[in-house]
Amino acid sequence: MVLQPAARVREAGQDVTFCCKASGTPAPQKYYWYHNGTLLEGTAERSSGRLALRGLAPEQAGTYHCKASSEAGAIRSAPAHLTVLAPGQQSCRAEPEPSLVELPSECPQDASGSRYYNVGRCPASPCPGGPAEPSGCGGESGLCCGVRRMELRQVPCAGSVLPLKVVAECGCGPCAQPRVLVQGRVTAADTGEPLRFGHIFLGGRKVGFTGYHGSFTIEVPPDTQRLVTRFVDGQQRLVDAVKVLPFDPRGGAVYQEVKMLRKKEPVELDGGRSNAIPLGEAGGREPVGELVLPAGAFLRPSGEVFNGTVKASVTFVDPRDVGTASAASSDLSFANAEGEIVPLRTYGMFAVDFREGESGAALQAGPVQVRMDAGQVWMAEHLQKMKLWSLNPESGLWEEEAVLRPAEGGRRRRREERTFLVGNLEIRERRLFNLDVPEDRRCFVKVRAYSNEKFNPYEQLEGVVVSLINLEPQPGFPSNPRAWGRFDSAVTGPNGACLPAFCDARRPDAYTALVTATLGGEELEAVASSPKLNPNAVGVAQPYLGKLGYRRSDHEDPALKKTAFQINVAKPDPNNVDESNGPVYSYRSLRECEEAPVSANHLRFYRVEVDKYEYNVVPFKESDVTSWTGDYLAWWPNPQEFRACYIKVQLQGPQEYMVRSRNVGGSHPRTRGQLYGLRDSRSVRDPLLDNTSGACVEFKCGGMLFDQSLADRTLVSIVPQGSCRRTAINGLLRDYLSRHPPLADNNHTGAFSMLAPLDPLGHNYGIYTVTDQNPRLAKEIAIGRCFAGTSDGFSREMRAGEGTAVTFECQERPAGRESLFQRLLSAPAEA
Repeated sequence: MVLQPAARVREAGQDVTFCCKASGTPAPQKYYWYHNGTLLEGTAERSSGRLALRGLAPEQAGTYHCKASSEAGAIRSAPAHLTVLAPGQQSCRAEPEPSLVELPSECPQDASGSRYYNVGRCPASPCPGGPAEPSGCGGESGLCCGVRRMELRQVPCAGSVLPLKVVAECGCGPCAQPRVLVQGRVTAADTGEPLRFGHIFLGGRKVGFTGYHGSFTIEVPPDTQRLVTRFVDGQQRLVDAVKVLPFDPRGGAVYQEVKMLRKKEPVELDGGRSNAIPLGEAGGREPVGELVLPAGAFLRPSGEVFNGTVKASVTFVDPRDVGTASAASSDLSFANAEGEIVPLRTYGMFAVDFREGESGAALQAGPVQVRMDAGQVWMAEHLQKMKLWSLNPESGLWEEEAVLRPAEGGRRRRREERTFLVGNLEIRERRLFNLDVPEDRRCFVKVRAYSNEKFNPYEQLEGVVVSLINLEPQPGFPSNPRAWGRFDSAVTGPNGACLPAFCDARRPDAYTALVTATLGGEELEAVASSPKLNPNAVGVAQPYLGKLGYRRSDHEDPALKKTAFQINVAKPDPNNVDESNGPVYSYRSLRECEEAPVSANHLRFYRVEVDKYEYNVVPFKESDVTSWTGDYLAWWPNPQEFRACYIKVQLQGPQEYMVRSRNVGGSHPRTRGQLYGLRDSRSVRDPLLDNTSGACVEFKCGGMLFDQSLADRTLVSIVPQGSCRRTAINGLLRDYLSRHPPLADNNHTGAFSMLAPLDPLGHNYGIYTVTDQNPRLAKEIAIGRCFAGTSDGFSREMRAGEGTAVTFECQERPAGRESLFQRLLSAPAEA
């Protein structure tokens, strides 16, 4: 499906047009349109994917999708939602929705001491547009609900007031068009060696190369539903990786680690004789099957039979090894007869590479035989459903090549009696094949990610890549014999993520799932399951939690990482009220899963980080780029490009200390002396240095403000808590600041002030700057470099002696004496 129908909002009586377009060989001849899953009368067997609806009535609201078909098969589009408003009905209310931000601890909002203030927000819902373009298939930029007016409030704090901008009115305006990106790194699965200058393809189109360190950035084309990406090693040492990469359609960048399998060393075969290559014999395991190549099977592209020496490499992805799941290609899906994309369960996949022994020219293979050991298939029904599939590298879908049927006679020489499933295959352009069965026992699992262990509903993390691998609960379990059978990934949005998984209603432990979560390459932590399981922390009430058997990866071995959990994917019983509220939903209840309130059962990850606090005068939700507001006091002045700046502070003292950066306008006439925001960060101990810790503190970068007409050098003040005295300033940083006046007043030895540099500088100055289309990712990378003390490294272990900008010596203060930090909190004007 190359053109998907798009969501629309109309008023009753208006017209609307939906469009879809499919490609294939042969070209699709028929298109069908469905409303809420029901075929629309009069739309059957259309020759074009265009649906025009005139004079809309309220009952025509709902979801629409199309299906394209040809003699080769069918494909369904994603559903598009049509909202029909009654005359005069508003889709964007002027009154903002509530949205809470946390105030500094010294600023209680009211008598109850609440630290949260309602700044309001406008939902990013579409507004009714006019009729579509004459063709009906053009892009419709449309109107969206957004901020129309903001007001400045003064919040009383201890001894001063804190400025805060709140949303006063919402209204319809042009929709934001944020860039959607996928970034990441490609490495070899066995050694971690980066794929240097590898080729990147989207569909059949080459779009670029990986970098020297294997890094890549892909801009997601508009209206993309499945981002099918192929990575090719130009040196042909690694097997081509076809990945369906998750992305956030609302904008920003998602980070993804891509693993590629190393090609198996080729063996020399005589093309004039019959040969057999085992599949899955590594690690001393019994082979899953074998590839049988009869004499004369090898062909040159012209069709000429090649009987000389053949170098044959067959690389097998064995699901009995859980470590291979991350390197497997595609997302194990196929399009069924109705065009719906549905999952497969793998018993192994293999990549083939045949070349002439002398010239190295690629060879094809005529009819060859794939023989699969039926003893490796423990589920009786799978013996009748086993098929051989090949991967379409452009669509990322597996397509049926052959049905595997029991061989005539089961006896094999040099081996005990066995039964084999046999299928025939021709190896032409496609080189990646799969032994799979369709699986119809499917569910969805609801997962949310949080910024800390408090699990506050308004502190959810968006843009987190959550991955689920279907696992075997225990070796040789009769109804699920593989170590893994499928994997899926999803990106969390404002309401978490729903991941597809195999499930069973009769046996809760028939299918289990291993779930992990990463943000910008950083692994998030799962909720503990030992020594005592806490349902309130896990997010699932009893008795359903007991049925799911939740256990974190370190449950039995404390030495293991805490970044994954495992559950039995027990399909909910529709007659049991305890199982009707998540976190597992039946496959037909996807919408219920996606729209489930935060109070419903769900599984959780959270971010482990040192104490930190962030305050922006102009509120902005970093996980939602569309929440950006153009304002001179905005922390991030450009919604298309986010620049994160950090300064590294070394603290010599017996404990860890909070360090605050206060950021005000420095040189711009519109903002001079006005607050942009505050950042608090607790220092982290250096394991190699006694009585020394380091803090990576964010500050507002110097540069253009939102109108892009004049730069501002932010006045940054760095103030550690406790009785701290500044003892050193990085020499290169001091020289840079003296060469770029004006100089900030640095008379107080308990603090450090500077006018933020306009240049990116680097670790030699103790300043770390990263620019990215995703603010969270920019900050993650900058923090990783700051911890490591280098301009290209990444670490979560503090190196306080490397790449620091300023050093403080801190000591225990006499009883009753306030530090400068505390005086700033209690009486900032006086301090």
